[in-house]
Amino acid sequence: QVQLVESGGGLVQAGGSLRLSCAASGRTFSMYTMGWFRQAPGKEREFVGNIRWSSGFTYYGDSVKGRFTISRDNKNNTVYLQMNSLKPEDTAVYYCAATKGLYGLGRGEYQYDSWGQGTQVTVSS
Repeated sequence: QVQLVESGGGLVQAGGSLRLSCAASGRTFSMYTMGWFRQAPGKEREFVGNIRWSSGFTYYGDSVKGRFTISRDNKNNTVYLQMNSLKPEDTAVYYCAATKGLYGLGRGEYQYDSWGQGTQVTVSS
């Protein structure tokens, strides 16, 4: 069973940076794709980006492209979401997700079968 634990959320001013972590356990993750999603109050969950664990290939949603970067630490089974140039509209609960053997781009939350509990990110104007 896969366990995912996010950390690193908090309050930051617009234009600032924050790094989220997702500690993964319970499996060998070399065949997994790790995704980041976010959900703002009253809105649907939105795809942020993902990383293929074996290759390190990343793919991002349009709203964060060029500002956010996903990376992984193989030794510590941890995935990171580096968020720069933050905007108030980035305010949301951020979730880490995992899936094995992903086909396609992985933009849909239905494609992931393991989820973390989420961490709040608040960007003040």
